[in-house]
Amino acid sequence: MALRVTFVAAEGSSSVLAERFEDDRPLDRAGWSEVQRVAHELLPLAAADLRYCSPAPRSRATGKGLGYAPLVQLGLYDCDMGRWRGLTLGEAMAREPEAVDAWLADPRSAPYGGESLPAFIGRVGGWLDTRPVEDGCRVVAVAEPSVIRAALVYVLQAPPATYWNIDVRSLSTIGVAGRAGRWSLRIEGASAQIARA
Repeated sequence: MALRVTFVAAEGSSSVLAERFEDDRPLDRAGWSEVQRVAHELLPLAAADLRYCSPAPRSRATGKGLGYAPLVQLGLYDCDMGRWRGLTLGEAMAREPEAVDAWLADPRSAPYGGESLPAFIGRVGGWLDTRPVEDGCRVVAVAEPSVIRAALVYVLQAPPATYWNIDVRSLSTIGVAGRAGRWSLRIEGASAQIARA
């Protein structure tokens, strides 16, 4: 048996195109309604041995709304986007088009003065690798979609640029299993989330 971690993507406060880097806004009314609408589907995950969440307000609110009473984990915080914090991609592009192009072309760059994509992936992977190792232990972690994308890149040992090819939707779940340095992606039976896609 191995450690099993189920990530739950925090509900968003806005549309994908309006997502902000390091978004620290709370859930809006629509987001809170969506959490309440699906809570019965995701409530069984509250039986996990350990329940965690990102420090971001919407991750904390999602975890609370789902009945998880999660413990905040700094290692699950969104990527440090430096001077782009709080901006949308479009706003960053309007202010610094060359820097955005450089960042999208080379994931090792951090022209915004924050954390590079490989550093972010490594930090999230480090969090994953330091979870308590008990055979069969079940963990649930509510985090921003960007954090879950970073975890998946780490688990799959994929190149950092793979991060841009992973779409994680609000309130979706994805599982990983293993232990430090040896992780596998877990895809289980169909769920109602397919209908929401």
